[in-house]
Amino acid sequence: MKNKWWREAVVYQLYPRSFMDTNGDGIGDLPGVLARLDYLQWLGITVIWLCPIFRSPNDDNGYDISDYQAIMDEFGTMADFDRLMAETRRRGMRIILDLVVNHTSDEHPWFVESRSARDNSKRDWYVWRDGKEGHPPNNWESIFRGPAWQYDAATGQYFLHLFTARQPDLNWENPDVRSAICDMVRWWMDKGVDGFRIDAITHMKKAPGLPDVPGAPPHRPVPAYDFHMNVDGVLDYVDQMARDAFDHGDIMTVGEANGISAHQAETWVGDTRGRLSMILQFEHWHLWSGNPRAGLDVRRLKTILSRWQRELDGRGWNALYLENHDLPRVVSRWGDSQHHRSASATALAAMYFLMQGTPFIYQGQELGMANTVFHSLADFDDVFAKHRIAEMRASGMDEAAIFDEMALTARDNSRTPMPWDDSHNAGFSTGRPWLPLNPDYPEVNVAQQQRDPHSVLNFYRSMIALRAAEPALVHGHYTLLLRDNPQIYAYTRVLGDDGFVVICNLSARPARYRHAGFTLRRADCILANMKVASHDDLMSFALSEYEVRVYRISPQGSDNLN
Repeated sequence: MKNKWWREAVVYQLYPRSFMDTNGDGIGDLPGVLARLDYLQWLGITVIWLCPIFRSPNDDNGYDISDYQAIMDEFGTMADFDRLMAETRRRGMRIILDLVVNHTSDEHPWFVESRSARDNSKRDWYVWRDGKEGHPPNNWESIFRGPAWQYDAATGQYFLHLFTARQPDLNWENPDVRSAICDMVRWWMDKGVDGFRIDAITHMKKAPGLPDVPGAPPHRPVPAYDFHMNVDGVLDYVDQMARDAFDHGDIMTVGEANGISAHQAETWVGDTRGRLSMILQFEHWHLWSGNPRAGLDVRRLKTILSRWQRELDGRGWNALYLENHDLPRVVSRWGDSQHHRSASATALAAMYFLMQGTPFIYQGQELGMANTVFHSLADFDDVFAKHRIAEMRASGMDEAAIFDEMALTARDNSRTPMPWDDSHNAGFSTGRPWLPLNPDYPEVNVAQQQRDPHSVLNFYRSMIALRAAEPALVHGHYTLLLRDNPQIYAYTRVLGDDGFVVICNLSARPARYRHAGFTLRRADCILANMKVASHDDLMSFALSEYEVRVYRISPQGSDNLN
């Protein structure tokens, strides 16, 4: 495969609203990001992904954009962004932006024009339809619950919104829309931006004719993913963005790709396809979202991630991640935040981070941050949480049961302000933070963990440095070991004469590691989250709860492992 700079990158996803506030309004801002660049450089980050910084009324915390070429007032100015980009580049790092182009805000000038009259020149820039006998045009449900259509009394038609009613979907069938989006992307590229994460990219194409989901009760909104997710023709839109924008620079492009299977991945990110650098797939975290109260099924996780490794090996590239702004904290989902926070955080970290692909770290993940504490349903700020609460109340669900579900699943868990130290407001702001801090910040914060050589933070820093120093941990082939073991996730990475074995006990119980084909020497253990016993020439050994070991190995013999 061609050697691209983004294959060797480590990406830090940064939620600007919660990262660092410099003006005391309780909301993170671009000068705050600038103030913390030295921290990211110290950690070893090479790419910063900024969640949306564009002008927005904040119905969905910036994922509802009212001006693609202006900065949200709360975050600062375009001059602040230019300074941030220059200082980031001076430190040897790059910036990618969150590109939200499936929809805009209802305050975007395009939509304001579109809804002004049926004969407006921008009417067809969005998806407008007549209703059916006083009901929406079809029975599609919004991804954020409720009907996917909003009635506009002024023009007597409905517009489509797959997310909130304030996020009308753009009509990608219209060539003028596609051209305007590509022009905007080129504008940011001309400013020096190094790439984009493309939000909801698989939803841009809708099924021809916008048909009803069959078999559903009349006029009742039902999930309609088959009609607006990965519909045939969506790759034509990706091809145009690549041809008219992305290909005009050496940039990194990351698609948020719900509904894409490992078998389909090569068509999106194949090295010969010329489309995207990588995609953020959803399959592994659906293990959790399908049953949030179930523990981690290690065997199923191995099956899923190994399939992605296998399908793209030598043909494309993976994006590796466990956390983002849409998910509760992974230590609370798949680890043990009560009894083994540090160990489980580092075990999960090594498991995903050292595979073939570009690793992504979501802010606070490097501290082992856990879910926060809520006190009432009024504490939930996220728009999806509010919709879900309303839906559960309408169904007659008990308030206590609603609270229990939301505390476990709400996106607010990952959006609490970054804890920099144990001072007032965790060093995040001198004012009242827009979202309450996680109450464990006096113990879990950057300053405390920087001082502790055995912290989660310093484990991440060591892991980042190890990957940067060892090409086999970037480009090496992945081979799964112990496929049927219910506790241990182990695999090798081999490139030429260099090889490594990564061994992670992902359970809260001790485990026994056994292998055949070669021995492991204590002197060759190059990364661990616990002290390794002084035994040489090991064919098998005990692992403590959530223990991680990474050994350098000779590739000879690795083919004999199974």
